[in-house]
Amino acid sequence: MLKAGVLGAGHLGKIHLRLLKQSENYELAGFYDSSEKQAKSISEEFGYTLFNSVEELIEAVDVVDIVTPTFAHFDVAKKAIEAGKHVFIEKPITNTVEEAEKLIALAKAHNVKGQVGHVERFNPAYTAVADKIVNPMFIEAHRLAEFNPRGTDVPVVLDLMIHDIDAILSVVHSEVKHISASGVSVISETPDIANARIEFENGCVANLTASRISLKNMRKARFFQKDAYISVDFFEKKCEVVKMKDAPENPGDFDMILQNAEGVKKQIYFDNPEIPSNNAILDELDTFAEAIQNDTTPIVSLTQGKKALEVALKIIECFKH
Repeated sequence: MLKAGVLGAGHLGKIHLRLLKQSENYELAGFYDSSEKQAKSISEEFGYTLFNSVEELIEAVDVVDIVTPTFAHFDVAKKAIEAGKHVFIEKPITNTVEEAEKLIALAKAHNVKGQVGHVERFNPAYTAVADKIVNPMFIEAHRLAEFNPRGTDVPVVLDLMIHDIDAILSVVHSEVKHISASGVSVISETPDIANARIEFENGCVANLTASRISLKNMRKARFFQKDAYISVDFFEKKCEVVKMKDAPENPGDFDMILQNAEGVKKQIYFDNPEIPSNNAILDELDTFAEAIQNDTTPIVSLTQGKKALEVALKIIECFKH
């Protein structure tokens, strides 16, 4: 078992503590939080070991789980990696692309693994269809959330949209060619609602909308590719796969047949996979442990985390023009 420690015991940090305690891959060593009052309260309530400093925690573990505010990610990850420890870093990976590049180089130099917490990659609705998404040419994503003051210290792009950016980059195997975007600050000092259009070298276009001032929650993505339409509802954990194939000579009474202007007939059929129930955060932590134990590349590597950040920051840059 790998000894793990959590840095940061806010809302998400507490979830990580509970799941690491449950996991069969980790032994939870304890945690550190810069708020002494909050740290003591959590330690007393749940019985987790409280470390006196970041350095003390790093020294005691094999894996450092970083769930601090984003501005602190680089400094603590750097300390952990230089001490030869594996790092799990909540998204976004760092504040800047330069910081992310430094962490990637350090992890390589110290021969340690790193994973970024893009949890939607482990959403069961997404994992059920990920292998069916092949060369999509148009993607539409909507990620709408009700207002919550937590997270408003960063633009909605880094708070919400980055989840969809990462998922899209993982299925579109092409370089980004052009980005256009607009964002509006309604309540916060930074944009609360944003729309971005990402064009790829291979012709694929992704249209993303994110809002944290909506009246209801929605997290949906739709992928369009030759002969197939795939819909993923990350919020409801549902998915739909609609495929087309050449129509049979003698279609059955219940076969759905479409005919285009050229007279070509296609049959529509549904290929909806089973969706297993899971805990996505536990899965991402457990697969990271497996990557360490088997010496394989983590599912969401530091490099992938950097690429998602890079696109997110380019989108934010568009707001200034």
